[in-house]
Amino acid sequence: MDGHRDSIKCMAKNPNYLKAIFSGSDDGDIRLWDLASRRTVCQFPGHQGAVQGLTVSTDGSVLVSCGSDCTVRLWNVPDANLADSDNLSDNSAKPVAVYVWKNAFRAVDHQWDGDLFATAGAQVDIWNHNRSQPVNTFDWGADTTISVRFNPGEPNILATSANDRSITLYDLRMSSPARKVIMRTKTNSIAWNPMEPMNFTSANEDCNCYSYDARKLEEAKCVHKDHVSAVMDIDFSPTGREFVTGSYDRTVRIFQYNGGHSREIYHTKRMQRVFCVKCSCDASYVISGSDDTNLRLWKAKASEQLGVVLPRERKKHEYLEAVKNRYKHLPEVKRIVRHRHLPRPVYKAANLRRTMIEAERRKEQRRKAHSAPGSIVTEPVRKRRIIKEVE
Repeated sequence: MDGHRDSIKCMAKNPNYLKAIFSGSDDGDIRLWDLASRRTVCQFPGHQGAVQGLTVSTDGSVLVSCGSDCTVRLWNVPDANLADSDNLSDNSAKPVAVYVWKNAFRAVDHQWDGDLFATAGAQVDIWNHNRSQPVNTFDWGADTTISVRFNPGEPNILATSANDRSITLYDLRMSSPARKVIMRTKTNSIAWNPMEPMNFTSANEDCNCYSYDARKLEEAKCVHKDHVSAVMDIDFSPTGREFVTGSYDRTVRIFQYNGGHSREIYHTKRMQRVFCVKCSCDASYVISGSDDTNLRLWKAKASEQLGVVLPRERKKHEYLEAVKNRYKHLPEVKRIVRHRHLPRPVYKAANLRRTMIEAERRKEQRRKAHSAPGSIVTEPVRKRRIIKEVE
């Protein structure tokens, strides 16, 4: 879907309208898209700089946007019947409220159940729809906060990541942050598992994603590998069984929530660096926004049949899927199921990265073999990228 004139940096879903998606770009343009007709339903002009964050309230009636122009804007979400209108020139909305603040904003997220929303920038600010000033402010360190996400199960818990390579948990009922873990590289985005609200996954600069239990941050539950460049954004499927990631290596990957490697990869020749990704509310599609000003719609299962499926067809698909699951351990079947075509740059970068990791592993083994017993302790991968936890 083409319409923006600059890089797409953020997206938001409407929980009450399945085929609607909001997108914001570097030129300050915000658009509401109808995924079925692949065209713009409404535009939200007003931001003078890049739109850095978008979020929609729980009831789907209010859109909150923030940007580098130091403003937070609240918009009324238009009704679905606007999609039937052919005259798009009149479909420009005006902000309901504009809040001007002293610092630029990097991200925004709305409470899953409540009237509060949080913005990330020089500090973490908590806002109410009816107040022009933040109702609460959190600050732990002097670095810029780059992402913020509310917990889907506990409305008062939120997680943030910052430029000082930290992941911080906040509790709105407390006057200070709760816990913080410092990693070796920066975390670009965070996503909570909607079915297991105590778990979240972070998209990191070191090409990997790390799944954590919020109650035990000193060790990652799982390390998700396959990207060959920084992971820019991440979003969980509503089922909680999978999540989608977008990377600087110009690919979109889908991971199992407990799988170390991706089960699917999407790429095109024209798609550039992917800055934002979202799963649709019915877990059937994946939407990506990239540096080439386009939104792309992918199927969550690449071979899935679209449209109406007859009962006999559904039974046949279920039978074939059961056969694949039964024999997936066989080498011939495993090779066919896992095989994916990769772009040449990604394929070469993956081989180079694999060679470097293998060389480091051999070097560590030799150093350990030629040292005194117990003098060198091999640290597991789940702990290796974590420097310390602060409470």
